Amino acid sequence: MVILYLGVFIKNMEKLRQNYAEITRNIEKAAARSGRNPADILLVAVSKTVDTATVSKAYSLGISHFGENRAHNFILKQENLPVARWHFIGQLQTNKVKSIVGKTFLIHSLDRWKLAEEINKASQAVKMETQVLLQVNISGEKQKSGLAPDLVKSFLAEAGQLKMMKIAGFMTMAPLEAPTGEIRSIFREMSNIRQMMLKQDFKHCDLHYLSMGMSQDYEIAIEEGANIVRIGSSLFNT
Repeated sequence: MVILYLGVFIKNMEKLRQNYAEITRNIEKAAARSGRNPADILLVAVSKTVDTATVSKAYSLGISHFGENRAHNFILKQENLPVARWHFIGQLQTNKVKSIVGKTFLIHSLDRWKLAEEINKASQAVKMETQVLLQVNISGEKQKSGLAPDLVKSFLAEAGQLKMMKIAGFMTMAPLEAPTGEIRSIFREMSNIRQMMLKQDFKHCDLHYLSMGMSQDYEIAIEEGANIVRIGSSLFNT
């Protein structure tokens, strides 16, 4: 039984290693096609479908950023591997903010003013600034959260009053089964909005990050300016 378990462990570890190597190569190629440095692209491993042991395996391969979309799982895995950098990538309920603030590298899903106020309040309580990404619903899908593009500028201007929360960039998602041209158009629009907002003088914003692209479309996202990609199934499908 021990030998069998060891064999499965080695097989899964090797598959995870291969997946990571392939994703790394794809990131490098996409960066080259867009004239960018692949070192500037941050891979966030979306670990929501795997256990803490698998997260530890991925960390041992050199992956240091992980993303969770539920507060309970975020806390469990962050406590198990506190040396990693943890991202909250799902829709965040205001009553869960206290449980994750102070433990996040980035919250990717700021999508409403009430949530911004709660993040700022919780950050004040722990005396730590919290970095967030403003989620923008470029595609206009009703089932997706996020601000409408025409509300971004006013939101950034208002957010300057929240001293313990820094908006560090933007996040958007494309429809899962959209044609390549539509996906590219959505990512390009988000990138253009970021470029326009960088020309403004907003308080407590640096807008460095652009989080776009998942397993099915991360190469397109990189070509259109993403510097964070969130990859789960392509990595952890062992």
